[in-house]
Amino acid sequence: MAGEVTTPILPCNSIDEIAEFYRMLGFEQTYYQVRPNPCVAMRREDINLQFCGIPGFDPANSYGTCIVAVPDTGALFASFAEGMRAVHGKLLVTGTPRITRPRKRKNADNLSGFVVIDPGGNWIRFFPLTPAPTEEEPDHSRLRKSFDNAVVLADSKGDNAQGAKILDGALARESHSATTIDLVEALTFRAELAVRMNDPELAHQLLARIRAVPLTEADRATLADALANADELQRISTD
Repeated sequence: MAGEVTTPILPCNSIDEIAEFYRMLGFEQTYYQVRPNPCVAMRREDINLQFCGIPGFDPANSYGTCIVAVPDTGALFASFAEGMRAVHGKLLVTGTPRITRPRKRKNADNLSGFVVIDPGGNWIRFFPLTPAPTEEEPDHSRLRKSFDNAVVLADSKGDNAQGAKILDGALARESHSATTIDLVEALTFRAELAVRMNDPELAHQLLARIRAVPLTEADRATLADALANADELQRISTD
């Protein structure tokens, strides 16, 4: 049989707060009730999410999560980011709610995914519906391997401190031998973790290191996403 549809029902403290958040991301409200149990349904094209309101629910204690497979994670992230910037003037990268950037996850077959953590503390994990064509992966440097491990810990598991610890050690050991691409991407992610961990002074130091790295035009093209992230982190960390 084909054509089945699965809709997760996730917890939250306030269905009104949840609805407002998802409207910011381009969703529409398709159902709403207060009694006998608070419930709201949100939809964006074929993405359907429902939420049940639990008075006194603490988002920090939420285990709510689901995976959403989409045709293009980059395009969807860009749309979500546009909605966040329109409302808040910046990406929400720390606290709850927040969003991570699309990055390859070695624990998910190197698919490029991102996560939305909503006001209910639910982790909505977006991954490609169809994996990109397989390309032969070059041998990764030690810094790149540490970067990949840090992404798993910080973005997939939410352990920013451990991800930062891994990157700090790798940057101390490998900065002088790493490729320019690996170095800038590692520094940018470490700066993002500093912002998430409310350490703007460290973020500024790391962003200054990025600006001091000599880049060719080819480097800038390869690092376009990382450099755009660094620019945005600079603005966020100075707010």
